[in-house]
Amino acid sequence: MAEANVSVDQFSCPVCLELLKDPVTVACGHSFCKVCINGCWDQEVLKGVYSCPQCRRSFAQRPVVGKNTMLAEVVEKLKMMELHPASPAGPGDVECDVCTGRKLKALKSCLVCLASYCETHLQPHYQSPALRKHKLVKTSRRLQEQICSEHQKLLEVYCRTDQQCICMLCTMDDHRGHDTVSAAAERAEKQNQLEENQRKYQQKIQTRKKELEEQRNAVASYKSSAQAALEDTERMFTELICCIERKRSEISELIRAQEKAAVREAEGVLERLEQEIAELRRRNTELEQLLLTEDHLHFLQSFMSLSAPPGPADFPSITARPVHSFEEVVKSVPQLRDKVGKLCEEEIRKTSLNVKEIRMIEPQSRENFLKYSCELTLDPNTANKRLHLSEGNRVVTRSNTVQLYPDHPDRFDVCSQVLCRESVSGRCYWEVEWSGSGGEGVNIAVSYKNISRKGGSECGFGYNDQSWSLVCSPSSYSFRRNFKETVIHIEPRSCRIGVYVDYSAGTLSFYSVSDTMTLLHRVHTTFTRSIYPGFTVYPGSTLKLCCPSR
Repeated sequence: MAEANVSVDQFSCPVCLELLKDPVTVACGHSFCKVCINGCWDQEVLKGVYSCPQCRRSFAQRPVVGKNTMLAEVVEKLKMMELHPASPAGPGDVECDVCTGRKLKALKSCLVCLASYCETHLQPHYQSPALRKHKLVKTSRRLQEQICSEHQKLLEVYCRTDQQCICMLCTMDDHRGHDTVSAAAERAEKQNQLEENQRKYQQKIQTRKKELEEQRNAVASYKSSAQAALEDTERMFTELICCIERKRSEISELIRAQEKAAVREAEGVLERLEQEIAELRRRNTELEQLLLTEDHLHFLQSFMSLSAPPGPADFPSITARPVHSFEEVVKSVPQLRDKVGKLCEEEIRKTSLNVKEIRMIEPQSRENFLKYSCELTLDPNTANKRLHLSEGNRVVTRSNTVQLYPDHPDRFDVCSQVLCRESVSGRCYWEVEWSGSGGEGVNIAVSYKNISRKGGSECGFGYNDQSWSLVCSPSSYSFRRNFKETVIHIEPRSCRIGVYVDYSAGTLSFYSVSDTMTLLHRVHTTFTRSIYPGFTVYPGSTLKLCCPSR
């Protein structure tokens, strides 16, 4: 059927010649703007005769006009068409199912017709009394999904029993006797639920925004504090270096001064000794000459003055000081160096530990820890053959029978241990629950993946430098690392243990989880490779990986 061409002029007022405004219809069938027809008849009051401006039909009394509702709707649609002319369907648009040739963009979809219409082809749904009862909705490509596949009726009923949308005929067949309501009623109820959830989300968003702002302030404060600490540390070490340099200079100057004094004194002694030696040589020469003279008179006259030997008064004794007079200084300086080095090493170690203790974010409550929860599963390829895995590899029990696991290079062949498939990085938190009638309990550990698998105790968690282990028994806790064990005196004991790792900070913490989080042990180290959660389960014990949200 050919499309009807609709002209805007057909809906123009014969008086003002513009598109009808608030259209009314006279008894003769012609339509006018309400303002225009009333204006014409106001001018004919004196004549006492009222006529139609278009066909000139006369009326003895002024006609009472009413709004032509259908015409008003059509005119309104024409106005919309003028403002929003039909446009071709583009990518992502729903096409009109009636248009032939170039498809126009559909404006509405009909749930009764199961078709979508452009503005032009939508008009019958506004004009025809039968079509006006159809349900028009926003354009959709999923119209067929809103029809019952069995009865080809609209899915307008919701079955609460089966939690699905059905048609009216379904309520008489498969869903007879079920709790059913209209889809609109169920939508209204569930919308209230969603609105309540949305309100909670908005509250959560506000809370998180506040936490975000606090965290930004914390980051700024952390950076400022770190910068101040860095500047103070640089200043302190500079002062320390200057102090050591100053003391070095003082000792050097003292040695030089002592050297000058000692050398000056020694040079005076040397000068006196040289003078005395020259005097002794002179006297010795005179004695030699006297002994060789043949003049007896001269010999006897000179004998008295030369015969007396040199005495202490003539040449006082001089005691030479030790050559290595600075030997004790040479010994004391290395001792000072060793003492200062040891002191610096100890104090710097304490300072380093204090630096590692400083964390910008440190979870306080279990709720905060759960933000870093990670999903873990046990790796069957690593499980010792005495360990039985169950519940999707989330529960491990020490079995009395050997499990039929295939041989694998990653399997622990002696120690009753198992590793998780997943490594942990960044900040991670997980919880385990354990139980057991035996006296040994379980070990909760983290380990490097290259820990030895084929051997005895050297492969055990905590008995090497590849792993860190918390030993849990019914009577005690202890921490084990590289054969060294630290007993933990904390009461009461809980069967649920939380483990928190901050990989970049090198922090590993074990918590007893009950109504509160009780710190059992914390380790500060440097992780050099990926680490994996691991567990040792002793006879009579079972361990379960807990769901993060519980």
